[in-house]
Amino acid sequence: MTALAPTLQAWFTQRLITQRNASPQTIAAYRDTFKLLLCFAHEQTGKQPFELDIADLDAPLIGAFLAHLEQERGNSPRTRNARLAAIHSFYRFAALEHPEHVHTIARVMAIPTKRHERNTVSYFNLDEIKALLAAPDPGTWLGRRDHALLVLMIQTGVRVSELVGLRVCTSTSASAPTSASPARAGRSAPRP
Repeated sequence: MTALAPTLQAWFTQRLITQRNASPQTIAAYRDTFKLLLCFAHEQTGKQPFELDIADLDAPLIGAFLAHLEQERGNSPRTRNARLAAIHSFYRFAALEHPEHVHTIARVMAIPTKRHERNTVSYFNLDEIKALLAAPDPGTWLGRRDHALLVLMIQTGVRVSELVGLRVCTSTSASAPTSASPARAGRSAPRP
């Protein structure tokens, strides 16, 4: 057996899952990257994935794989860079496990990300803000609620995910605990 398969398995199980506590989405994205890479390497070298070694996945092959992603699969430069980040992460791990492949690893690590246009962040102008705040119906409870949420978002810049994570504090005391469960914080709940 070559060094690639056990190193790849250790990278997923020890590094990503145990040490880094990577999210399931990150693990799935990295898995997909290596599925694509191993299939591409098989087509290019004629070797089965279990026969591939770290030296087989050298800089020219990785470069050809990245070009394949953009040209044949139609991936954006952003997706290409995400795939390259997964490969770089693996090779950083592999450098510690297999220093005998340091030359190959260094050449792969030298592959740069591709520049791409970033989306510009735009903000509402005053007329757009007024139109947005006029949209909810003030005659209904839901309309008043929506208006209050929009005002909060506009004035604070809070994200929607942060907004839905807010908890209501029912206390009127300025020194009341702000945690959702005062008992868990070791304090008793204030009485109204």
